[in-house]
Amino acid sequence: MISLTSGAAEKVKEISSSEGLAGQGLRLRVIGGGCAGFQYDLYFEDVPTELDERFESHGIPLYIDPLSLQYLDGTEIDYVETAHGAGFKFGNPNVSGTCGCGSSFH
Repeated sequence: MISLTSGAAEKVKEISSSEGLAGQGLRLRVIGGGCAGFQYDLYFEDVPTELDERFESHGIPLYIDPLSLQYLDGTEIDYVETAHGAGFKFGNPNVSGTCGCGSSFH
């Protein structure tokens, strides 16, 4: 199961509305890269594939491919604003470590 906090859901709705993407789902992926080996990737997508796992959180459709789901299962996504910036934060119980800047994991 993948979920969004209410704050993350509100931010996703705000972005989709301002970008003219209302009604689209949110694609979540794990891709190779970064200094720790993997990175998160998320973007809006109109139609999921046949192979996608589909979840819904706070009314937002979430699409995850089977390979990424192995790394993302149990993840909660939040939106945080700090003095250093703002962005989506992945609370992933499957991560054994992150890089120093926090943008990639292993």
